[in-house]
Amino acid sequence: MTGQDWMEKDFYTVLGVAKDADDATIKKAYRKLARQHHPDQNQGDDAAEARFKAIGEAYAVLSDPEQRRQYDAVRAMAGGARFSAGPGGAGGTAGFEDIFGSMFGGGAPGGSRVRYSQTGPGAAGAGGFEDLLGAMFGGAARPQAGYGPGTGFTAPQKGADVVAETTLPFRAAVEGSTVELVVDGRKVTTRIPAGVNDGKKLRIPGKGRQGQGGGPAGDLVVTVHVAPHPVYTLDGANLRMTVPLTFAEAALGTTVEVPTLAGETVRLKVPAGTPSGRVLRLKGRGVTTARETGDLLVTVQVVVPQKLSRKAREALETFAAESDGQDVRADLAQRAAE
Repeated sequence: MTGQDWMEKDFYTVLGVAKDADDATIKKAYRKLARQHHPDQNQGDDAAEARFKAIGEAYAVLSDPEQRRQYDAVRAMAGGARFSAGPGGAGGTAGFEDIFGSMFGGGAPGGSRVRYSQTGPGAAGAGGFEDLLGAMFGGAARPQAGYGPGTGFTAPQKGADVVAETTLPFRAAVEGSTVELVVDGRKVTTRIPAGVNDGKKLRIPGKGRQGQGGGPAGDLVVTVHVAPHPVYTLDGANLRMTVPLTFAEAALGTTVEVPTLAGETVRLKVPAGTPSGRVLRLKGRGVTTARETGDLLVTVQVVVPQKLSRKAREALETFAAESDGQDVRADLAQRAAE
């Protein structure tokens, strides 16, 4: 960046702050704009990239007390005057040399006028405008465009992400919860949305470590663990449960009362001939999230009695006799050989 750039660029306007803004206001404005125009958020947008560079350029100067003092002094000297290439300027406007000539005794009527040439940024021995600034401010290195070694600027860098873990009770995971975490010795309160499944990673922007050179803070990445429930499990926005049935209920069909996580019961019809392991669906009885409401998925499990009364055994023997000749494993060997 050349001295002429300091004359022409209004860094306060770039950041949208007043000329008497304090450091905290300048930093806040920079972080907001840098986050908005960061190339990672605007991939392929050349205008946003140019805007991001201009924001960083402005913050690099205004965040440094010494550079800000020099910048304000240069802008105050310019006073908004236009600079003409020749002596005296056009239309009575003060020329480039008139402004600085008065500073070194060359501004009086009839006096010798000091001329300053500018043959290109950094030209050796050119007596350019930036050389004059260097002399005025104690030989300070001339501001240059960009970031890196030798430029006087530190490129804004996003802070590192921080990882954390939390374990929620099952009901809190279903309904959503607010948790308090300790991150790098500081407390961070964050909202866990409804329906978060075990092992889910949530990213909370700006809650990680502080950035460098005025860059934005990193993110907090939270891994959520969900404590098990004795009846229900989470499957996305759906709830799953297993309902036991007797052989007679599964074979003949029935209607059973099924408890829900909300504390009520709903009636579930089980068709005749329902095999063990079949999943029946209760619409809208799952998890309600910001995007959807899931279902309650009921897996039927046929329970085999461990002990039979004499009459029950006789009834089953009669049933077996009536079913004689039916081979439910007829094609098992054939399918196993495929």
